[in-house]
Amino acid sequence: MTIKTKTIALAVATCTMLALPAVAMAADGKSAIVRHANTPPGLILQGVTVPSGAKMLYLSGQLAAPIDPASKTPPAQLTTADFGDTKTQTISVFNKIKTILATQGYAMSDIIKLTVFVAGDPKLGGKMDFAGMNDAFKLYFGTAENPNTVARSTVQVAALAGPAFLVEIEATAAK
Repeated sequence: MTIKTKTIALAVATCTMLALPAVAMAADGKSAIVRHANTPPGLILQGVTVPSGAKMLYLSGQLAAPIDPASKTPPAQLTTADFGDTKTQTISVFNKIKTILATQGYAMSDIIKLTVFVAGDPKLGGKMDFAGMNDAFKLYFGTAENPNTVARSTVQVAALAGPAFLVEIEATAAK
């Protein structure tokens, strides 16, 4: 082999190795879910790689429950005060998601992707309370109980299913 041929062979081998995706292996030898951190690391992930064969669960958008579950107020008459501010509603939604996941054999640490819809808060001049939503998010992700975080999109919407709702969250879990 000539020097030119060796150089081309080395270049092809290098390009091939760089093009191969990194695949983490779980303890059982199967491909594991890979969480891709942002650079620098942040509150949410850049993305997640889910290997074929992973068990997936897609949750529909969840809304907050009233603060007082024993309230006799008809649902159509409930106000934002009955559900709380953005942070309170986000906590309620995450508690609901946690319960749904548990009934399906999943945990909050299995969530890989969230889509968060936040309506404008009248108390903030119609702007979403992004900080309040993030404060609640930090209670469930990147904690001692759940060190994982997720890929996430957060968007302000004009309105949700009812005028009292400020937050709706869709979740995708995998294991």
